[in-house]
Amino acid sequence: MLSEVIVEHLEDYNYSVRTVFDGVEAEDLLFERKFDLLLLDVNVPLLNGFELLKNLRKSGNSTPAIFITSMNTPQNVLEGFELGANDYLKKPFEMIELKARIDNIKRQFKIDSSDIFEISSTTYYDLSRYILTVKNKKIKLSKKEGECLVYFLRHRGEVISADKLMVNVWSYDTAPSSATLRTYIKTLRKHLGEGAISTIRGVGYVFN
Repeated sequence: MLSEVIVEHLEDYNYSVRTVFDGVEAEDLLFERKFDLLLLDVNVPLLNGFELLKNLRKSGNSTPAIFITSMNTPQNVLEGFELGANDYLKKPFEMIELKARIDNIKRQFKIDSSDIFEISSTTYYDLSRYILTVKNKKIKLSKKEGECLVYFLRHRGEVISADKLMVNVWSYDTAPSSATLRTYIKTLRKHLGEGAISTIRGVGYVFN
């Protein structure tokens, strides 16, 4: 019943929501598709929410996650954050509080519902149309070029390994070769300037 209420509430705010009812089904889905945010209960069948998030973080998946659970002791909360949760919402709660937590995650991870990402005063990216605008010049990106760019923008200043970029942008069965990934990076540098993405040899990339 709570799942139905949450889905209805989020759809009222025009979110696209996918629900699953056990941890294994959730893990399988997360190998196939990418999401902006995960809402995870802990006490679910087959694979609990803590183990699910632990597996995701271990694989390099950094999708923001909020635990929604009745397991609300200080130790439970500590464990949730240590496993990589971005927030922890204790049951029972009001839907307005859930919205506030989601809005906070959107601000932290620069998830812009307007679909326009401001990169600088002269550079913008339209997520819905895959159009990069640089000094009034419009450049059409491929879907994966755009998704790579968005991931970099949401993690600006962080060192992103090639493996982490592939895990968070591609499905596991469609991940590109290292050479193909370097081609995507080269294309983005060509459009944004060589200094936009730095290579940290042997470690990964940084979006400046």
